[in-house]
Amino acid sequence: MLASGQQLLTPDWPVPARVRAVITTRRGGVSKPPYDSLNLGEHVGDDPCAVEKNRQRLIETAGLPGNPFWLNQVHGTRVLDCSNLNTDRTADAVTAEQPGRVCVVMTADCLPLLLCNRAGTQVAAAHAGWRGLADGVIEATVERFNTPASNILAWLGPAIGPAAFEVGPEVKARFIKEDPLTQCAFVGGRPGHWLADIYQLARIRLERLGVGFIGGGDYCTVTDHERFFSYRRDGVTGRMASLIWME
Repeated sequence: MLASGQQLLTPDWPVPARVRAVITTRRGGVSKPPYDSLNLGEHVGDDPCAVEKNRQRLIETAGLPGNPFWLNQVHGTRVLDCSNLNTDRTADAVTAEQPGRVCVVMTADCLPLLLCNRAGTQVAAAHAGWRGLADGVIEATVERFNTPASNILAWLGPAIGPAAFEVGPEVKARFIKEDPLTQCAFVGGRPGHWLADIYQLARIRLERLGVGFIGGGDYCTVTDHERFFSYRRDGVTGRMASLIWME
């Protein structure tokens, strides 16, 4: 659903009331084309002043309790703890067990994954492109929870949809070699290529881990130009943010 003047998405999932989560769209910022308008990425060539204004607007519009724990994402599997503010931020997932610590990942086609436990005492955000999925970023993030996977809730944020995510045979082979069940996430495309369902690839891994609730996975960043940035569609573009925290 949309909130805050059509600028933010709010996950529909049965989390405790103290857990808050929002996903930004491209709307509501000050950046100029091709970053129009709520670009939150400092690394994409946008005016740094515009990015800083957009990040401040995000804090105000979403009612964040503080600055998000921004990461230097590299399509890896490293998971950080929000409480360590002075650590090297090179990672693709982050967890928090303290109220007021805002976990965040940025995307523009890759899959943002939000997680929390049923008690509402631990949250996490993970950035999962196909490389991160294949290497185990979901497993690494779930492993950081101090509870059985059956007590974890997951929500799949806006990513490239199954009709737009064209991959080569090497991508398909990598997933199927590890788990033959992932065959169902690939359908034939043009000669020598496949259409991959990144949502299904993530669900298979979450289900294999025994995660108790899996929601989301209803968007396509490529086809929904009005709401989402898409690197595959536009090349030079902005980044959305998926955020989760505890009050």
